[in-house]
Order: sequence, then C-alpha cells, then structure tokens
Amino acid sequence: MIGEVTEYMMIGKGELHRIPDAVKVAPGLYVFRLPDAYRTDNPRRFRIGHHSGNSIADAMRREDAIRGAEIIAPLHDWRQDTNTIRAAFDRRAEHELYVKIGAADCIVPNSERCFHDVSNNGRYTDMDVEQAAIAAKEEGLSAFEVLYQMSHTVPWKGLDTNDFNEAHDRIVAAAGAE
Repeated sequence: MIGEVTEYMMIGKGELHRIPDAVKVAPGLYVFRLPDAYRTDNPRRFRIGHHSGNSIADAMRREDAIRGAEIIAPLHDWRQDTNTIRAAFDRRAEHELYVKIGAADCIVPNSERCFHDVSNNGRYTDMDVEQAAIAAKEEGLSAFEVLYQMSHTVPWKGLDTNDFNEAHDRIVAAAGAE
C-alpha cells in the first residue's frame, strides 16, 4: 500500500542492509534513510530504492526523496525485475531520468562525498541546538544570519522543512537572536 512503512532490504557494498522503516512511495519504489554505519561520508542520507534492493537516487532530505520518487514513478513500471528495467534505460533514458529527478534535488547514489562523518545528517538533538545557540550568541548573529548559516551546513541541510524551522526557532530563542 502506498505510504505504508515497511521493512526493506538494501543492497550496498555487496551486502544486504535491513531497513526497518522504509516508505513505499509508488509501486516498486521505496524511500528510506541510509543506515548510520553505511557510507558515513555521504551527506545525502535519504535514498530512493527499487523493490529489488538496488539504489536509484540519493537526496539530502526525506521530502526531496519522496518528491523524486513521485516524479519518476510514471516513467516506468518499477514493479519489474532489475534486468528488465536496466534494459529499458539506455544512456540517454538514464540521463533524462536524472535530469527529471534533479528537479527534486536527487542525484546518482553515492556520488557526493564529505570528508567527515555526516551519518547524522537529517537528525538533530537538543545538544545540537544548544551548541548552535552558543555559537550564534558568541558571534552575535541575528535570526536571519542563523538561518543563513544553518542552510549552508550539512547537518542542518538534511532536515525536512518543518524540522529545520523548528530547530531554527529553538536556536534563535536560546541565543536571544532577533
């Protein structure tokens, strides 16, 4: 059922990785968060996967991955097996798929790297808010400057809109920024 949270088995680095909370976005397409120990240098922690366990695209935010899956859903019958799908996508068709999915800020899986552990991207803790508020207060940042700074920092960029807004509001309040 579309929108259902289900278990998913991702193929990555030649191994199967159990994902307990994938969301079925369209027939044959799932969106999930990469396991914390998998590719810790990949800042795009949300993935669109095929029911076979193969990867289709990565996104910085869950919202973008869902929108990307919705964009590509009508392009093919994703319920088919991997070989059938690969046969249907020549280089040009694959390029067109990534151009279309790029509108949702989705990219080729594992094609972006950071030089530190970014596996926590898309999550934040009270400690993260506290540390950001201390830094904002020390630097005398305004609410707008906090917003700008957050939007350019990997751990915050991966938050969906509501989570980002909540974190921003908490940082601004704790820093006494206006």
